[in-house]
Amino acid sequence: MHPIEVLERYWNYTSFRPLQEDIIDSVLENEDTFALLPTGGGKSICFQVPALIKDGICIVVSPLIALMKDQVNTLKHKGIKAIALTSGMPYNELDTQLDNCIYGNYKFLYLSPERLQQPIVQERIQQMKVNLIAVDEAHCISQWGNDFRPAYKNISTLRQLHPQVNCIALTATAKHNVINDIVDNLDFINPKVFKASFARPNIAYQVIHTDDKLFQLEYILNTYNGASIIYVRNRRATTEINTYLEAKGFSSTFYHGGITNKEKQERLQQWLNGQKQIMVATTAFGMGIDKANVKTVIHFNLPESLESYYQEAGRAGRDGELAHAIILKQHIDEDHLRNQFLSTLPSVDFVKKVYIKLCNYFQIAYGEGENSTHQFDFKTFCSTYQLNASITYNALLVLDRNSIIALTQHFNFRTKIQFLTTNAALFQYLETHLDLNTVVKVLLRTYGGIFDYETKVNLNLVVQKANLSEKGIIEQLKRLEKDEVISLQMANTDSEITLLKPREDDITINPIAKTIEQQHQLKHKQVEAVLNYIKNDSVCKNRQLLAYFGEKTIETCAQCSVCTAKVSHIEKDSKINISNLILKALQAEDLSSRQLLKSINCTEKELLQTLSELMEIKKIKITQANTYTLK
Repeated sequence: MHPIEVLERYWNYTSFRPLQEDIIDSVLENEDTFALLPTGGGKSICFQVPALIKDGICIVVSPLIALMKDQVNTLKHKGIKAIALTSGMPYNELDTQLDNCIYGNYKFLYLSPERLQQPIVQERIQQMKVNLIAVDEAHCISQWGNDFRPAYKNISTLRQLHPQVNCIALTATAKHNVINDIVDNLDFINPKVFKASFARPNIAYQVIHTDDKLFQLEYILNTYNGASIIYVRNRRATTEINTYLEAKGFSSTFYHGGITNKEKQERLQQWLNGQKQIMVATTAFGMGIDKANVKTVIHFNLPESLESYYQEAGRAGRDGELAHAIILKQHIDEDHLRNQFLSTLPSVDFVKKVYIKLCNYFQIAYGEGENSTHQFDFKTFCSTYQLNASITYNALLVLDRNSIIALTQHFNFRTKIQFLTTNAALFQYLETHLDLNTVVKVLLRTYGGIFDYETKVNLNLVVQKANLSEKGIIEQLKRLEKDEVISLQMANTDSEITLLKPREDDITINPIAKTIEQQHQLKHKQVEAVLNYIKNDSVCKNRQLLAYFGEKTIETCAQCSVCTAKVSHIEKDSKINISNLILKALQAEDLSSRQLLKSINCTEKELLQTLSELMEIKKIKITQANTYTLK
């Protein structure tokens, strides 16, 4: 079957995107292939199409569990047999799934690089008829790549198990030294290298300096109509900004890792179908989601790296139409970025300390504990050993990324509650137990089917809505259980940790010390690159991004915040006098700076600077109502 026929049959496309067909042809010719396709370039098709043409099964290595599940589900909907070996899968199920890959005519096996360390996985892969090895997010194999994962080094095992099978490595962001690292580590022989340009000519990159982000947000959303993503730093911000936008009349919803899978799917579909215009989300949102008509991607907080920013911004304008990628910046944001991503980096000694405390917490003897799994309450752990939560969490991520532990987070959705009484009996009970009124009403209003079936309950949400302490809520729930008003399965943990190596303290941690220090060095460079990007108002933003990824151009984009500012300065000198426009507007009525910004074609910075100058020469003054008036 020809590649274009496969594309039409399964994807309903009649043509490939740039470079896709060349990459597919290279794979079909059994060449080792490297593909750098920026976000939206259609990387998955580059290995899925040739794997469907070739006889046998394609092994896909990816570090992103959510993306693996999404791709497997998408393939299944197309009638293509695919399996993902995710973490937490019981041994007997793992055994069955691997047998299915050998005997069940499956076309795709998705797994994490950590899975390749398991002898059973290696043994069964050796028995499979493998037609292609695909390495997604290949930059993870390089020590200087974004989100380096040492377990990616194990991918070379696949090449030893099937030395005759060619390999394709795919990534959206990689500098020249990272590309060389990938090629070397995957033992490529005369690889075919395909690199698409990082230029996205239809995206206008903007950095807006403002003292009022919410006002600017509202202004942007009113100016650029269409589907939008607003990226924020944490879960609380998603709900707060969503509430603000809804109060202003916008069609908005929010998304973060702490909501249920059902809520995620419902909100994603509302946004994809256009029922909701705006998605307020943490940066985990968007991977594997291809919505072509996103008009604006707004970063309410500074991104942690230009690699992640480029990927997130690239979710705009995939239909080729003009789109905007906007960063909102306040003066305090620089300190916030350094505090969040640099001051919380755990030192090697601190990682070692957390590891030893973890083993003590689980009562693991020296030399023991390999592959043992333990329920883990993060808050209790930090409290027990008086550890800083942010740095400790990052230390656990370091241990997880370096395959010392496997950390599985459950996000507090393991408490289950069901009301056992009738509605009438419940309210009769509450008449004599008034202090339980609040918690009962919060549960009833938050969880619709809680009378009919066991319902997963987010205790943090109940605590927040009831305005009581977590300890107080738990005590009240236990009273309700004792009085047989509810059935209660309490979550005694928020996470699960599997120790992947035997406890050997220094011997366990010392081998990863150099990696930890290198990643810290990389993180410092990435943060400084972000700060340089947002502060540089003299070089075209598009040119800055291209230069960061090693792509040189002398052309300016004519549409970013730097280019348009230069044009507006020329226009201002020749045609527009902002001072006169302000004075003319104030002749009619007193106006606030927000009202003036809406009526005058200039930036917030230009307006505030001009207002200051007019006040200095005593042409205008501020009223008690905080508006401007003529003097």
